[in-house]
Amino acid sequence: MDATQLLKGVLDVAVLAVVEDEDGYGYDVVRRLRAAGLEDVGDASVYGTLRRLYSAGALTSYVVPSEEGPHRKYYGINAQGRATLELQRKVWAEFATTMSDLLGTSTTGEAA
Repeated sequence: MDATQLLKGVLDVAVLAVVEDEDGYGYDVVRRLRAAGLEDVGDASVYGTLRRLYSAGALTSYVVPSEEGPHRKYYGINAQGRATLELQRKVWAEFATTMSDLLGTSTTGEAA
């Protein structure tokens, strides 16, 4: 199974989870996703996801001047984004349980 296909389906919720802890600019979000174990995440995919989530009303944004280059556009989660993230956490938990059952594994690592 190609993990990049799985990643496409969960990138929105992964980005929301990352900015829930702390606001971040595009490459910072990419770096934090990779540090969390999503090494295959593409820069363009994350930038597009940030723009889409912002347009959908799940994120706020603001610009911070940088002495080391161009200004950085930071994104933060808002109430709508938090509600979306909470719903997606529930959906993910149910989905993961179902897949574990189907594959003969459980979330505790025991065989079903």
